[in-house]
Amino acid sequence: MNALPSYRDLPRPDGGSPVAWGLWGDADDVGLMNLLTPEKALEGARAVRKGSVFPLDIPLDLVEPAFFGRGRTEHIVEGHLGATEEEPSLGLDDRLDNYYVQSASQWDSLGHVGHAVDRYWNGRTTREVRGGRNTIDHVAARGIATRGVLLDVADVVAERGGPSAPVAITAEDLEAARQAAGVEIRPGDVLLLHTGYLDWYEAQPAAVRQAQAEGWGVVTCGLAHDEAMAAYLWDLHVAAFASDGVAAEVWPIAPEEGPFGFLHQVLIGGFGMMLGELWRTGPLARDCAADGVHDFLLTSAPLPIPRGIGSPANALAIK
Repeated sequence: MNALPSYRDLPRPDGGSPVAWGLWGDADDVGLMNLLTPEKALEGARAVRKGSVFPLDIPLDLVEPAFFGRGRTEHIVEGHLGATEEEPSLGLDDRLDNYYVQSASQWDSLGHVGHAVDRYWNGRTTREVRGGRNTIDHVAARGIATRGVLLDVADVVAERGGPSAPVAITAEDLEAARQAAGVEIRPGDVLLLHTGYLDWYEAQPAAVRQAQAEGWGVVTCGLAHDEAMAAYLWDLHVAAFASDGVAAEVWPIAPEEGPFGFLHQVLIGGFGMMLGELWRTGPLARDCAADGVHDFLLTSAPLPIPRGIGSPANALAIK
C-alpha cells in the first residue's frame, strides 16, 4: 500500500468512530504493523548515531501491587534434579507463577480491546480472537524494528496537576512537543510518549502505590478522550504508540461520553494500532533532552504466545 487514507476518509460503521478495517485485506491480524517493512528497519538503523542503548522494560516486580486487580507474579528458582533451596545444585531454572502479562511493560495486541462489543480489529468476534485472530503471536512472528520517536510532555503534565492527576494530554500538546523537539514523525514509526508517570511512581511510598492500584480506581494522566486525538494519531500513520503511563490514555475512562471516551476502542479496535504501556521512557527522555536528538532505532521482540492477548515489551531504543 502506497498511501493510507486520511482520518476524514475512514468509514464509520453505525455512525460511530472511524475504522480502518480491510485496508490490508480481510485476513489481516496485525493492522498498522503492516507498515514495518525492511525499508523501515533500515531507516531505524540509520538513526543509530552514538551506540547508546536504552532498555524500555521495567522489572517485573516494580509495579506492586499490580493495577486493575491483576495478581502478584511469583518468581521461583528451582534446583536441578529436585535440589531444594538450601541444597547445592549443579544448575538452576526459573518458574513464574501467576504471571499477568499486562502487569509490567507491555504490548496490547489487537485482540485486547474491541471497537465495540464482539467486534474487534477487522470485524473479528470474541470467539475468533480467542481462537487466535488479532493475537500477539502474529506480531511476534514478524518482530519489530523501525524508527522510533520520543515526545516529552512531562513538564506539561506537571504544570497541570502531575502524573497522578487525570491530566488529559491533547493533540495540541503532542504537536507542540514535536515542534519543540524539531523532529518529524513518519509513517511506520513507533511513537513514544514520556509523561513522567513512572518516574513519579517509583518515588512513591507503599501506601500511595496501594491506593493507585485499588480495583479499577486508577487516576492518571494520558491521552485525551476526544476525536482530535484520534485524528492526530491516525493521520501520523504511526505503526504503534507507547508511553510510560498505566493505560496510554487518561484515566478514569468515560465510555458513556461517546465513542472517544475509551480511546483503546478507537486506536486498537478501530485503527489496528497496538498500544504499549508502562514503558521506561525516563532515561531515554533525559538523553533526548541532553543531545537534542529525538529519533532512534526501536526494536521489540514480543513473546510468541499462541493466542496471546499481550506480551512483555522486550523493547530497546538505540541511539
